[in-house]
Amino acid sequence: MDLILAKSKAGHDRNQVYVIIKQEDDYYILANGKTKTIAKPKKKKKIHLQLIKKIPSEVLNEISGKEVLDDVLIKRILKVYNRRNEDV
Repeated sequence: MDLILAKSKAGHDRNQVYVIIKQEDDYYILANGKTKTIAKPKKKKKIHLQLIKKIPSEVLNEISGKEVLDDVLIKRILKVYNRRNEDV
C-alpha cells in the first residue's frame, strides 16, 4: 500500500495534514479519519496542497502488514505523524 500525505497550503484548513486516498485530474481526494472520513472525503485542488515526501519510519511502521486503509488507521497514521513533527 502506498501512503501519500499532504499538507493544506490554502483555505480554512490551512496547515492540516491529510492522507491522499485518491487522485483525480486536478484534485486529490483526502481523508483525516475524523471530520473527513473515507465515506465523506474532502476534494481539494492539487495546487492548494504540499505533498509530504519524507514520511517518518514510525508512520510507515503503522501501515506495515495492513492491506486496507480505514478511518481508524488514518487517524493513527496522522497522530503518529503529528507527534513526530512536534518533537522536531
